[in-house]
Amino acid sequence: MQDNQGSGQYDVNDATLKFVRRRDDITLDDDPNILRAEMSCGHAVSPESLTAWCRSLLDQGQYKFSCPAITHGTEKCNAEWPYLEVRKLAVLSDSEQAHFEENMALMAASEYCEFKSCPSCGSYVEREDLTNLCVKCTICTSVKKKTYQFCWQCMREWEGAAANFLRCGYEDCVNPDVDKLTKCTDTRLSYVNNVECPAIRACPTCGLLLEHNGFACKNLMCKRCKVEFCFLCLKLKSVCNPIHGPYTVCSVAPRQTEIPVWRR
Repeated sequence: MQDNQGSGQYDVNDATLKFVRRRDDITLDDDPNILRAEMSCGHAVSPESLTAWCRSLLDQGQYKFSCPAITHGTEKCNAEWPYLEVRKLAVLSDSEQAHFEENMALMAASEYCEFKSCPSCGSYVEREDLTNLCVKCTICTSVKKKTYQFCWQCMREWEGAAANFLRCGYEDCVNPDVDKLTKCTDTRLSYVNNVECPAIRACPTCGLLLEHNGFACKNLMCKRCKVEFCFLCLKLKSVCNPIHGPYTVCSVAPRQTEIPVWRR
């Protein structure tokens, strides 16, 4: 099947689109020779600006697309665009569409389940028991005609007892996320009295690794579990902020040595 590269331009005969002759609300480009279409939120885009914006969101690990247009002062529109609308108005080629949809599916799945690629066959395997590092691949078990299990932590075929909560039988079995937590550099929160803390933290609710860019307040919203917490003391925002405030130094929790398990 030949890839449809897309024209990068709108079909002027498409009656389902509302065309406008005004500046692009994403790039603020006001070239009068570029035909733009109006999104469902009322803001104007070109295929190129819409594709570039949505791809940047995808690269940041976001699979839901929202409008970045400024409405009042520094306030953004933030209206969520349905993917079918994005696909149509971005004029995605076949390869772009495949890239978007594959990554969106993986990101959406990661919100609701723990899954990794089996080290033997490459198929995605869900870890149902989040406290057990020993995971069975049903495909490999069927093909090999014997139970195939691998270590969720070091991603090798399982060695040792099958219900080890901390590690498999390999001496060098190390959780790469814990390794990142212990070896990351410190960062300085310039808006919070220049206090220093580890640059990477594991979300205290679901365990996802998050990095603070050093600006704004000390609170971060986890993009997976959507729970907001204090990057300094690792307590929930609802616990820390009423006492210390978002820009006030509280206690700085030490580097984490384990990944919290999401109790969903």
